[in-house]
Amino acid sequence: MWHIVYQRWAERTDLDPTVRRDLENKTQSELEDMFYTSLAFGTGGLRGVVGAGTNRMNVYTVRRANEGLARYLENRYVPAALSRGVVIAHDNRNMSREFAEESAKVMGAHGIRAYLFDALRPTPELSFAVRDLGALAGIVVTASHNPPKYNGYKIYDEYGCQFTPDYADEIAGLVESVADPFAIPCADLGQMKRKGLLVSIGAEIDGRYLERVKTVQIRPELERTLKLVFTPLHGTSAEIGARLLRETGYAFDAVAEQMVHDPFFGTVKSPNPENPEAFTLAIAKGLEVDADLLVATDPDADRLGIAVREGMGYRLLTGNQTGAILIDYLLAGLKERGGLPAKGVVFNTIVTSDLGAKIARAYGFEVVSTLTGFKFIGEQARFLEGTDRTFLFGYEESYGYVVKDFVRDKDSLQALLLACEAANYWKLQGKTLADRLSEISAIYGTHLEALHNIDLFGAEGAKRIDRIVEAFRLNPPMEVAGLRVKVREDYQASTRIEGRLRTRLSLPKSNVMKFILDEDAWFVLRPSGTEPKLKIYVGVVDRDPAAASERLRSLSEELLARVKAID
Repeated sequence: MWHIVYQRWAERTDLDPTVRRDLENKTQSELEDMFYTSLAFGTGGLRGVVGAGTNRMNVYTVRRANEGLARYLENRYVPAALSRGVVIAHDNRNMSREFAEESAKVMGAHGIRAYLFDALRPTPELSFAVRDLGALAGIVVTASHNPPKYNGYKIYDEYGCQFTPDYADEIAGLVESVADPFAIPCADLGQMKRKGLLVSIGAEIDGRYLERVKTVQIRPELERTLKLVFTPLHGTSAEIGARLLRETGYAFDAVAEQMVHDPFFGTVKSPNPENPEAFTLAIAKGLEVDADLLVATDPDADRLGIAVREGMGYRLLTGNQTGAILIDYLLAGLKERGGLPAKGVVFNTIVTSDLGAKIARAYGFEVVSTLTGFKFIGEQARFLEGTDRTFLFGYEESYGYVVKDFVRDKDSLQALLLACEAANYWKLQGKTLADRLSEISAIYGTHLEALHNIDLFGAEGAKRIDRIVEAFRLNPPMEVAGLRVKVREDYQASTRIEGRLRTRLSLPKSNVMKFILDEDAWFVLRPSGTEPKLKIYVGVVDRDPAAASERLRSLSEELLARVKAID
């Protein structure tokens, strides 16, 4: 079947030149991978390797996704509402600007106004702009922190939140209904501009967004003593992140090599602040200038990683640790300033450490756990509108945080500013963020987590991932590494089983299994929604840091051995 599809593409005389070049000098196995399936449109939109074929990111697969979104908007809104338009942003990757413009062209062909950013912008600014402009939807072309060969396409609803599964599935169905990717109408950008269907946006949105970001400060009057190193890892926060720091009084040393918008991310193996290697140049700069704090945002600036000075080097904090530190600082500061709400809510996910939740509960606040994916936190933030409950903070273990919900997605700029203030505050008290984390752990116990990614590529890899999860579902372990399994939660079946008690889970269905063990240990199996891998999350708690480390090691080793044994 793939041969027929390939032939159809190869025989076209009007094929996009970039796509045409990618078809040349390919082996049969390479061509099969390019055409054996269509790039899946999931709850996160599209993500894939840039290149020719139905299983790649190119102008035709991007047009197809936009055609589905345009049809969805036409079905959902009356014609007069289409003038509210769609906001479009992009990152610094190969083909990102081209894909953003293709998105605008498809919208224009449907008479839908496109608000197109004049240059690359952070993903959280796109989320903000959708609501700021009163648009119907948003599009951002990005593959976040994936390797350079990837690009992606994410869509946002009128509330500035990524589409949740029910709506994303409806859009996916409309995308699938587009039979011929070469027959999708595209408007001319020049004509769109003359008709008012293409509006260039930029500086004014930047200004309004940054003014809102500055409101996350708790103690803006503090003397700035923090020595800071900043890197955008070649991405979209290079200008706006640096501007935010300058305008809020923070002097910083930038990692000059990584302030360049390099689509190949030439100074790092992976442009992901979750990976310690991404901090190599920042650490060198930090040692050179004797910095207190190193901060790194990922290419589309929705994730933040930090490293704190410890002894003669730097300690990289995990997303869970950073989240707990920010919650601790935020709530203590609001309490001191009399700004705590009567009914505040902190949001995390089912794979997030419980440390931040324990801090929030100690203040008497509600903690709500969602499925993995910030779209679920964004959705829950919207549900608070018009109630007596107040959004306080949302975060997930994968370095994503939002302090105020004028952005309904992860926002590294908000987190950057609050982390800098927290580090500056504790420095004035003679402490580092690592010192404060130790104090928090002395109260609530040492919480350690690990994430194990098992890469399984292609159709066979996807089948094996399903077999592994199904094996744990049908034959759940009763004990792991000497720890009894107390509770198991199956989000596909929406059931929670504790002993003989079976209750129903209220979260959306998802092919995820969570197991809660003795001693507050837990683990989760979750197939990635955007990459060909199985994610295994493991968490432990102990008063003794050494005991916690050993428990995490033994639990991880046994779990990985069990997974490996499943063929």
